[in-house]
Amino acid sequence: MDAQGRGRADNIDPADQWVLNPNTGEYELQLPPSGTQSVPGPRKPSAPDGDGARRRRRNDMAPGETREMSTVPAQDGGREGGGTRTQAGGRTRDTARAGDVPPPRTSRRRGTEPEGAPGRRGRRPVKKKSKAKKVLAWTAGGTAFALVAVGAAGYLYLKHLEGNISSTDVGDAGSKGFSKDEAFNLLIIGTDKRTGKGNEGYGDSGSVGHADTDILLHVSKDRTNATALSIPRDLIVNVPDCPTKQPDGSSKVIPGTDNVRFNTSLGQDGRDPGCTMRTVEEVTGIHVDHFMMADFNAVKTLTSAVGGVEVCVAHPVDDKESHLKLPAGKSVVEGEQALAFVRTRHSFGNQGDLDRIKVQQQFLGSLMRKMSSGDTLSNPSKLMDLAEAATKALTVDTGIKSINTLKDIALELKKVPPKNITFTTVPVVDNPAEKVHATVVLNQSAAPAVFRAIQDDVSFTDVKRKQKAAKDAQAARLKGTRSAPGDVRVRILNSEAAPGSAQAVLDWLQNSEGVLKSENAGNASAGLRKTTLEYAPDQAAQARELAALMGLPGSALKPGSSVVNSQGLPAMTLTLGKDFKGAGTPITAPDTAPKVDKSTADEVKCAS
Repeated sequence: MDAQGRGRADNIDPADQWVLNPNTGEYELQLPPSGTQSVPGPRKPSAPDGDGARRRRRNDMAPGETREMSTVPAQDGGREGGGTRTQAGGRTRDTARAGDVPPPRTSRRRGTEPEGAPGRRGRRPVKKKSKAKKVLAWTAGGTAFALVAVGAAGYLYLKHLEGNISSTDVGDAGSKGFSKDEAFNLLIIGTDKRTGKGNEGYGDSGSVGHADTDILLHVSKDRTNATALSIPRDLIVNVPDCPTKQPDGSSKVIPGTDNVRFNTSLGQDGRDPGCTMRTVEEVTGIHVDHFMMADFNAVKTLTSAVGGVEVCVAHPVDDKESHLKLPAGKSVVEGEQALAFVRTRHSFGNQGDLDRIKVQQQFLGSLMRKMSSGDTLSNPSKLMDLAEAATKALTVDTGIKSINTLKDIALELKKVPPKNITFTTVPVVDNPAEKVHATVVLNQSAAPAVFRAIQDDVSFTDVKRKQKAAKDAQAARLKGTRSAPGDVRVRILNSEAAPGSAQAVLDWLQNSEGVLKSENAGNASAGLRKTTLEYAPDQAAQARELAALMGLPGSALKPGSSVVNSQGLPAMTLTLGKDFKGAGTPITAPDTAPKVDKSTADEVKCAS
């Protein structure tokens, strides 16, 4: 039996029979010692040197040289044990003796030798990791994986929420992007469309979805206050022409209608929420930036998501029309009962829509308090349920469809203290053209002042500090030296004022006020609600003079840069906005809002 065979028979790995000789740097066959058995000479290895080792040895010989093998006594310098020195082609090399080369490993012993075993002199000991280091390694790897997984899951969940949201392209009615640094107006539309489980039983099952509940939410620029202005559905208005997007992507203009209920601005004749936005602007003069629309299901799912909303009634309610049944005092409602609470008309006040609006405002204030409470914000399960319910319930314009934009809107609104969120209603009177008084019309002596306060970002609550500082800064712009009228150089543009306003102002300034260095620069881009006067720092005196002549408020003055007029000279820019009333008529923002019937989001009231 050859060496390889003997190795297998002794349960020895054949590869372990070849051992590195540290004196020569080559592998040699080493068999287990057996008494005084001599160590045979080297054989051609099949492993691990293989063909590469044979080629190296063959290349070491000179041309024509033959290899002659002889064994001579080793000059070991007194080392113990027998040994031989092998000569090959005139060169010698030591063959390790049995005592210097460790025995082959068996499969049972493999990997169990002590680190300093003989024959392992060229191998560094392998350091084992401590248990603590192993734990750290696993923890670090696990943490990194968890962070990646959470980040990916968070992203996927946000995309999932975004997929829940429905959107409507309302064209230029909702084209303005959302800015965290500006005041914004959001129209909240509650439609009476009977879609969703259980909603068919509320009557009028074939409704196309009119604008049943409508609130124009104005959030101030400095986020100190907000105004939720309810618009009665039975308000008589003129609905303007409305460009609408059709399912095939084309546009269609739906003709306007005069002297109709406000709620027909949606759904009727195929009108979309953009028509409702345009109608609000037509009635109030307030530009609407975006809309959010929800149906009956929104009330049911949102109230269930937060675990119910507390309401209060002054007397027991048993309304067979809305199916609302509540004892006197406080109750918690959710789902069907919450929807019944905001729909009922026959249990409160004079059973009309205006009294129902007050109940809805009280309900929304309570819902806001519940959504911003620690009980909701500290409960991940409630927050996720709320996110799911809100996104599934909402239809928005394409300008704010992004979940990140909706999150930004919510965070900006959260900055407003509940005590400074005012609920009020458009001032109206009974329609004199009707005997039954089923509809209402604007109260022309009170409504314009309310609209103007919202346009000018004036709070309906007592807001201190920030608003006072802003007013002081605006007033400071009007203080200081003023130029002579003849030194005022200005270009006049028209944005949202009546056609011909720029020329009318030019004529008035030149002919009546002596501002001869003025010119009509034509039309500016549309959409400017407020008149502005932009000036360079060295034109401040000119700006103060023109503001005094025209009755401009400090908020109209915008420090910036000058432009070159038609004579190539630097000039200020006066842009006429929607608030411009006519040449010579002052544009003065009110300091305080008018007195209105109102409530705030922090108040707890009982419906009666």
